[in-house]
Amino acid sequence: MSFLHTVEYLNSGIIDSAVAKIETLSEQDVLKALERIPVTPEGFMALLSRQADALTSDIEILARELTAQRFGRVVNLYIPLYLTNSCINNCLYCGFGSKREVQRKTLTLNEIALECQRLLQEGYKSLLLVAGEDKRWAPVKYIESAIKLAKKLGFVFVAIEAGPMTEEEYRVLCNAGLDGVTVYQETYEIETYRKVHPSGPKKDYKYRLDTPERAARAGVRSVGIGFLLGLADFRKESLFLGAHIKYLRKKYWQTSIAVSFPRIHETPSGFSPAHPVSDSELVQIILAVRLANPDAVLTLSTREASALRDRLFGAGINQVSAGSKTSPGAYIVDPAGNQAAKQFPVVDDRTPAEVIDAIRKRGLEWVFKDWDLNLRPVS
Repeated sequence: MSFLHTVEYLNSGIIDSAVAKIETLSEQDVLKALERIPVTPEGFMALLSRQADALTSDIEILARELTAQRFGRVVNLYIPLYLTNSCINNCLYCGFGSKREVQRKTLTLNEIALECQRLLQEGYKSLLLVAGEDKRWAPVKYIESAIKLAKKLGFVFVAIEAGPMTEEEYRVLCNAGLDGVTVYQETYEIETYRKVHPSGPKKDYKYRLDTPERAARAGVRSVGIGFLLGLADFRKESLFLGAHIKYLRKKYWQTSIAVSFPRIHETPSGFSPAHPVSDSELVQIILAVRLANPDAVLTLSTREASALRDRLFGAGINQVSAGSKTSPGAYIVDPAGNQAAKQFPVVDDRTPAEVIDAIRKRGLEWVFKDWDLNLRPVS
């Protein structure tokens, strides 16, 4: 039995009824929800209601207190390293889509080494290797070599965000030193999923939905999930996400669950998100997820503006990227960005040092790996 059975059950009318109920909740329901932390499933629904808007300040205080209680007053920093932007999926919202006439590039191992050394010089110890789904250019063996190289050079935590793999392939990568797998479902709404993924292996909803479980069974110690904000109603998506977190935590209790909140800001020509998510709604989702899931790592990338990220440091969010580039080779091999298309534009373009300064101004500390509190400045 997989989470797909839960999705099918929720889609039998349960999820629609829950969304309808959210619309009827009062401010008193929100206050009642906050009497018990972590909040109950009913409380989670209340925090997603429009009535929660008036209590955002109170909710944010509770989320900050809970985050500090579980993770300390620190924010973990990581950096994405794009290996290739070659992809055979035709995702309508993505700059790497197979139908787009963009400049493609796949890093050689020597180029990966150069990029890694540059990031290590800045102090990073946590690395996310990102690759489009195209086994001609990024077969499992290539990703395995990249993981081994990153570990050999000095990264202590290496995760991947790439096309879904088999359980055996994840075992191979675990033996190479893989620590984490990030795989966004993009949208839990099956019909919407089919519309925005018209061709390519990513079209298989079930195979992608089962990916976190295959990774967990293979021994990956951290699994990251999330949905792409803007494709469908955020309340419905958040309820699916909450159920997914609960399912994974119960069935794979030995695996750490991380949650990201990627929001659509800019898309390729011809595509517009059907359900844009505002800043206040994004904050609402993050605070609700934190108060319902005290032990989950919550991540926010440089897709978001600096002011919004600064506000959320420690208020639910306890892991962020900084100084990110979203094309292969962008750190040192091709810093001008002449050779490869970006997946999406970076909104918070501050340097790591500037982000660290912002974290400290919030009364927090930064770490480059979350089990080492030997803090030191970035050169």
